[in-house]
Amino acid sequence: MVEYLNNLNPPQREGVVNTEGPCMLIAGAGSGKTRVLTYRIAHLIHSQQVDPFNIMALTFTNKAAKEMRDRIERVVGADARNLWMGTFHSVFARILRAEAHHLGYPNNFTIYDTDDAKSLIKSIVKEMGLDETQYKANVVYNRISSAKNRLIGWQEYLANPMITGDDAGNMRPEIGNIYKNYALRCFKSGAMDFDDLLFNTDKLFKAHLDVLNKYQHRIHYVLVDEFQDTNLCQYYIIRKLAAVRQNVCVVGDDAQSIYAFRGADISNILNFEKDYPDLRIIKLEQNYRSTKTIVEAANSVIAKNKAQLPKNIWTANEQGNPIELIKAVSDNEEGKLVASSIFEEKMQQQARFSDFVILYRTNSQSRAIEEALRRVNIKYKVVGGLSFYQRKEIKDLLAYLRFSINQQDEASFRRIINLPKRGIGDSTVDKIIVAANDHAISIWEVIQNITHFIGGRAAGPIEDFVALIKRFALDIQTKDAYEAAADIAKSSGLLRELYEDKTVEGLSRYENVQELLNAIKEFVDDPERTDKGLAAFLQEVSLITGQDEDKDNDPDKVTLMTIHMAKGLEFKHVYIVGMEEDLFPSQLMLSSRAELEEERRLFYVAITRAQMKVFLSYALTRYRFGRLKNCEPSRFLDDIDSSFIKVSTKFRGSEPAAPHPDFARSFVSGMRKTLASQPVAKPSAYKPSANFKPSDTSGLQEGMKVEHPKFGFGTVLKMDNSGADRKAHIRFDDFGEKTLLLSFAKLKIH
Repeated sequence: MVEYLNNLNPPQREGVVNTEGPCMLIAGAGSGKTRVLTYRIAHLIHSQQVDPFNIMALTFTNKAAKEMRDRIERVVGADARNLWMGTFHSVFARILRAEAHHLGYPNNFTIYDTDDAKSLIKSIVKEMGLDETQYKANVVYNRISSAKNRLIGWQEYLANPMITGDDAGNMRPEIGNIYKNYALRCFKSGAMDFDDLLFNTDKLFKAHLDVLNKYQHRIHYVLVDEFQDTNLCQYYIIRKLAAVRQNVCVVGDDAQSIYAFRGADISNILNFEKDYPDLRIIKLEQNYRSTKTIVEAANSVIAKNKAQLPKNIWTANEQGNPIELIKAVSDNEEGKLVASSIFEEKMQQQARFSDFVILYRTNSQSRAIEEALRRVNIKYKVVGGLSFYQRKEIKDLLAYLRFSINQQDEASFRRIINLPKRGIGDSTVDKIIVAANDHAISIWEVIQNITHFIGGRAAGPIEDFVALIKRFALDIQTKDAYEAAADIAKSSGLLRELYEDKTVEGLSRYENVQELLNAIKEFVDDPERTDKGLAAFLQEVSLITGQDEDKDNDPDKVTLMTIHMAKGLEFKHVYIVGMEEDLFPSQLMLSSRAELEEERRLFYVAITRAQMKVFLSYALTRYRFGRLKNCEPSRFLDDIDSSFIKVSTKFRGSEPAAPHPDFARSFVSGMRKTLASQPVAKPSAYKPSANFKPSDTSGLQEGMKVEHPKFGFGTVLKMDNSGADRKAHIRFDDFGEKTLLLSFAKLKIH
């Protein structure tokens, strides 16, 4: 037996040695898929005597490719360097470097990164005389990228009435023409963006069968890692390359397909067998990472999904601790309980802080967690993003708040004077600073008398800015911190600019600003505070964020990250926070079964990051959009078999009691029933909007947002058109679900 096969279990060995024909390795979490894929390639070279130049291995990250190449090199030697191994983009760029002339590109074509591409789009929008706020480069770029990943060129884009209709409905009817101009400009410049590296490879193979035939006979074996994350374009290229010999091996786990928002298509792995009737399916079902409790709890969750490949993940590891459920009154208390739990677990288990990870659905959730960790001096690092108060959008709003209080603050002035854009360039700002220095006066005095110092077009916008800041400064004297901050966020235009950016990144930035406003509202609502002014809040933030300047290299820190960032990683102790309806699952992912099942796969990924112990936490109340809202426990808590859950009591001053076997499930399910009768925070009387006027409800439909003069804002869940009177079942944000007769109800449709 070859040495590298000795430590493989039977399914792993089968995946390594059966190298001929189509093969799909369904690799459960922690099942050693990277080892199998690596040894399969090594086996092709070492035992099958396949030339590495004839093997293509595709990954999604350069890190994964390097790790695999290094492992293979340890088995077969330097020959491993001759593999066609790398990310989809790097490998296909290599092909295009040799063949781009067939498409009219130079072989030394330029590759535009994301910033280059967005800069070109911005120029095109300006040249076309379009509104730059309506056609933001980020939004347009993402729309074009999505089209290319679905193999839709600009010609097909403009010819498709459904696509152009969507753009028109989103008030951006010119995106198709921007796409056309962008594609033509790239071609003229001899440049391709990242998506073109895939799109043009597919185009090359379609239009030039002789080129395709050359690579089909050069590449004898195609192997793909993380196959569940491939998009349509990637799959089509793979299928073309492997069409002659059919030696295609894909490795993945449908239960970990969580990147639909990036274009990943789960149907690629679910329907792979349809394209390859002779497919050999090998299931890697033994989990080497986690305890029995974690594996079986994760299985009970993913079993609720309908769209999946059948498998039975198991482990020979110890039973392990039950999953611990932490209930908090508020999101701030959730942070405190999680921080306390980490500290206690570290002491009891003699663990390191680096053994712990806190996972959340959205970046904005990190704020309460970070503040709680700081208060008990637990060091942490935020992976894949900045600490909450270091994010650009947070710094932007804080700069507005600071300058509204202190008009001598030059750093804040520089940050906000042209934010959102008001036609004030860097040279104008420099002139203002020079004038202040030359005349030994403040920048505020200069801009209050701008026409005495600077002429030209910038004077008008600066005068408008001064008037805005003066109003903010007056409001701060009479309003509490939240009222003042909310008005500044809105009137400055910052909130509107972020709200109009409907990309994933734009949505995250908007949520972050809302979370800052939530923090301010929480500050104001604290009955123990006597000073509820904006200056007092900013002073507290300055004290809290002092640790952000800490540049120590101590690796022993708790890790904070979104669940999406955690894929492929593992930690001994995993905390999954914010287990509430509309947060996880996200309210944006509830319009179809496919979206809900992707959210459940995301929860499965979160649980399976853990080696030893999982903690789940949720809050009964959470500030959302500046209002204290009652929260329901996530439906995903019901998905976990109750035998695997223990409700934590240790941080409430009492010793944990052995729960009844059905206690956890009845506790979670019962919470939904009791929230209405035992609200944590009783909703105050609702005051309708100043411009409230009942709408014509004859066209009212499911999903619409409405406002009621007594119950406030809500969402239409269901329409009942039977009987004499039409009824609407509406879930109001603060008053729960109500059934209203439309002939009597006064509703404003938003």
